[in-house]
Amino acid sequence: MSLSAMRRRDFVGLTGAALFSAVLQPAPTSQPTDGIEDIAAALVHYPAPADPPIDLTALARAVGDAKSTYQACRYAEVTAMLPGLLRSVRIACATATGDAHHRAHVLSAEAHHVAASILLKQDDKGLAWLAADRSTQAAHDSENPLMIGSSARIITRALMDGKHHRAAINTASGAAQRMDADLARPNDNDLSVYGSLLLSGAVAAAQTSDRHTAVELLDKADQAGRRLGHDGNHMWTAFGPNNVLCHRVNIALTMGDAGTAIDYARRVDIDALPINERKATLLLDTARAFLTWNKHDQALYVLRAAGEIAPEEITARPATLRLVRDLLVTAPITVRRDAREYAESLGVSA
Repeated sequence: MSLSAMRRRDFVGLTGAALFSAVLQPAPTSQPTDGIEDIAAALVHYPAPADPPIDLTALARAVGDAKSTYQACRYAEVTAMLPGLLRSVRIACATATGDAHHRAHVLSAEAHHVAASILLKQDDKGLAWLAADRSTQAAHDSENPLMIGSSARIITRALMDGKHHRAAINTASGAAQRMDADLARPNDNDLSVYGSLLLSGAVAAAQTSDRHTAVELLDKADQAGRRLGHDGNHMWTAFGPNNVLCHRVNIALTMGDAGTAIDYARRVDIDALPINERKATLLLDTARAFLTWNKHDQALYVLRAAGEIAPEEITARPATLRLVRDLLVTAPITVRRDAREYAESLGVSA
């Protein structure tokens, strides 16, 4: 039996076939750059009067590239892309007129959404909030209701990251309610943004131990996922029935029920999830659940699997490196050597 076949068998044995059909081949690993300072400079850049207009078709392609690169978990690459992109969308918003003016603000909202997401991954709360606010302002300036709803997701995440959970719940659920009034004949984009807002509110509610609100919002999101009928990436949300299950994993873990989190994880068809960022997040939540459950060997195995899907989710995120350290510090003697070797490969020490 080949090594890859053995790993597949072992992984399925400890997490369930629905969670992971195969451990992927290792993706190329790149280390994070020091580009956060360049993003900071771009966030406070103001266009000069002499700046020429921007080609919005080319700009739309560049924004799409940034979003897909982020969702592929190539964080160093997207970090390098963002400073120039942020300057370009600011110039476009300042120089475009008519319908192009609204389109420029849609692109600005999306670009700043990516920037805020990267900054949240890096635990840079101040810059993340600035980028999230810029995304929301641009969305409102676009006068596009769907974009306004989409950008409410990143403000919700920034509020949660700053421990402003009640404001996060109100922001997400309020935006979802406004969308719900217009969902008599929703398209896939509508359902995806609406469902994602409900999931964001549910996560915020769980972080305040508000189980009732979390379950209520989860159930509404589940209904939206069933109406959508598939796991897609409409409006860059990765929303769908399996994404709802992923959030049930996270929320059960947040509420202190690691066993339930693992049970939900076993029900997820990870191959149906459309983006690597969502796959890796699921596996990291599962690893945390196993660690909480004192199943250190399973936690280490799932953590390694997450790193094979998305290396920079491990190497470039302070929160994940803290998880590796927690595993190392608490590992029993039967797992300690493997945990130490893995931690040392990442430059993590006890």
